[in-house]
Amino acid sequence: MPLHSTKGSVSHITDSPLRVESSGDRATERRHVRSYNHLQGDIRRRKLFSFQKFFLRIDQNGKVNGTKSKDDPLSKYHGNHICGRGVVAIRGLHSNYYLALNRKGNCMEEFNVDCTLKERIEENGYNTYASAEWRNKKRQMFVGLNVHGKPLRGRKSRRKNTATHFLPILV
Repeated sequence: MPLHSTKGSVSHITDSPLRVESSGDRATERRHVRSYNHLQGDIRRRKLFSFQKFFLRIDQNGKVNGTKSKDDPLSKYHGNHICGRGVVAIRGLHSNYYLALNRKGNCMEEFNVDCTLKERIEENGYNTYASAEWRNKKRQMFVGLNVHGKPLRGRKSRRKNTATHFLPILV
C-alpha cells in the first residue's frame, strides 16, 4: 500500500503522523486524525469497571453503587458525547437514569446540567469522570466507588485516587 498517491496537482499522504495536503502552490499541515472512538460523537453501550473491581450500576430507583456481577443488566449504560470533546452524558440502559454528580451526588431522572461529565484518559489507561459543571473549592469532583462498592462523595474525590478510575468495557 503506497504512502501517498497523486492525482494531477493534488497529493495526499495518508499513513504518516502528520497529514499534508497540497493543492497547487498552497500547502497546509494538519495533525493526523487518530481513531479515538470514545471521544467521537457516537452513542456507546458500555459498562464501567472500576479499579476497585466493581461494575458501576444505576438501579431502578436511581441509586448508584457497584456490583461484582458481570452479568448484571443494570450495569450497562448508554454514553453519548455532547458539547464537544470529552464531555459525556451516561444513562443507565435499563433504569433510564442519568449518572449525575451534583452537590449531593444524586442520580437524576432528567437530563440537565448536573449530568454532564468530563471524560479523561489517565496515564494508567483508566478513565476518570469529573463533573463538567460543579467544583468544590476550585477542585474538580469525580465519580468513584470505594472498596465496598459505595459511591464516593464528589467533594472528597481526587483525580489521582484510584477509586475514581474506570475502564469502559464494550457490551
